[in-house]
Amino acid sequence: MAAGRMFNVLFLCTGNSARSVMAEALLEVLGRGRFRAFSAGSQPSGRVQPLAAELAAQLGYDPARLRSKSWDEFAAPDAPRMDLVITVCDNAAGEACPFWPGAPATAHWGVPDPAAVEGDEATRRRAYLQAFVALRRRVELLVALPVEKLDRLALETQARAIAEATR
Repeated sequence: MAAGRMFNVLFLCTGNSARSVMAEALLEVLGRGRFRAFSAGSQPSGRVQPLAAELAAQLGYDPARLRSKSWDEFAAPDAPRMDLVITVCDNAAGEACPFWPGAPATAHWGVPDPAAVEGDEATRRRAYLQAFVALRRRVELLVALPVEKLDRLALETQARAIAEATR
């Protein structure tokens, strides 16, 4: 990757309503202008979970920028070229992904789905916070990498190692 160029990362999940949008917000804020983050889903729900948007807002990210969208947007010829594609749910990791222009590095950072947690408000909030903390730890490790000095294979190896190191 060329020095000074924005590094594009796409976070994928099936519904694109919680984990992937939280990861997008985290990388946009913590990436400090070095990274552009995007999120999408294989079967987007069409809405962002309110607790995910709330956590993004607490981080300082404008939740109005978050929207649930299809991964097809990022496989189109005029879409931003991705450097790294990260699945954050096991369902999306097992699905046949579209062809990503530029053959980006890929990694899987499985995080339990907070939207699937049932119970009272405190239980649900705890699940969202746990997912957010897990994603934040991984994003912090990603932004610490010297991405401008890594080739595709080295980036893929490092991004995958982040998930292993934070289990």
